[in-house]
Amino acid sequence: MASMASHRRAFLQAAAAAGLAQSAQAQASTTKSVRTPVLDIGYEESGPREGVPVILLHGFPDDAHAYDEVAPALAKGGYRVLVPYLRGYGPTRYRDAAAPRMAEQAAIGQDVIDFADALGLPRFAVAGFDWGGRAAAIAAALHPDRVRALLLMSGYPIQNTVGPFRPGPPEAERNLWYQWYFNLERGREGLAANRRALCRLLWQTWSPTWRFTDETYNRTAPSFDNPDFVDVVIHSYRHRIGNAAGEDRFQAVEQQLAQRPKIAAPTTLLYGADDVLGRPSPEATPAERALFPALAGRRVIAGAGHFLPRENPEAVSSAMLELMASAR
Repeated sequence: MASMASHRRAFLQAAAAAGLAQSAQAQASTTKSVRTPVLDIGYEESGPREGVPVILLHGFPDDAHAYDEVAPALAKGGYRVLVPYLRGYGPTRYRDAAAPRMAEQAAIGQDVIDFADALGLPRFAVAGFDWGGRAAAIAAALHPDRVRALLLMSGYPIQNTVGPFRPGPPEAERNLWYQWYFNLERGREGLAANRRALCRLLWQTWSPTWRFTDETYNRTAPSFDNPDFVDVVIHSYRHRIGNAAGEDRFQAVEQQLAQRPKIAAPTTLLYGADDVLGRPSPEATPAERALFPALAGRRVIAGAGHFLPRENPEAVSSAMLELMASAR
């Protein structure tokens, strides 16, 4: 009897260990690649394949590692978590070696839809900050049938790229020095020569209360060595103020985006209280309520700046889990 009991106990322990191993494997991130009409997109995947897909989009200058501490909580919650590298970053590459390296807002928004199409995802939730927030918002605005929920780590990020291009308040113009720098040939040369040092400076500047380690930065910095990184960054910042032409196929889309389309998907807005690029108001503004008619939540995260998924991953993952539960 004792022997039978011990065998049963050993069997149960082995089964439990196997279950834990399978759960850990489901939550662990795996780097993959998928082909779209324009790009071979590298991405990290975790969580059960049959789970509701959640796409997490990084910004400039960053990469998929921005969500290293966000993705596990979503995967544990049963979601299929997909974190692509944007065009010009990490392993993502253009399919056509001769194609111009362009990154206007309409293009990165289309990349989200192309990525979902390549993976066979008819509907998905999406979150993003900086460039990733703009791409996520564009996908939601132009494809309301595809986006089931939206988490933005900013306000309304869609830009008017067809003009007129009026200057902002002096403090805002000062904080955007890097954009004016990139509109000069000196800026292109400076980014090419000093990409790692310059991007590190932006991390420090935009999130002044964040004390990241060399290890954290060095895990992401190789993504800036992508051969298309400089051209993509320069085109993005020149196109948005009319100093570079966009792709012909996106002319009508940019006209549509210039009208500031509303976003119908249930949306949560998160702001870093210490984000140098945009100090948020304490409460939702009338413009936010008008542009996000299904605004589900709005939070200002104390002690965090521009890189919210890195600085307070729990705030991001909990907001996404809450949004997904309410958007079912």
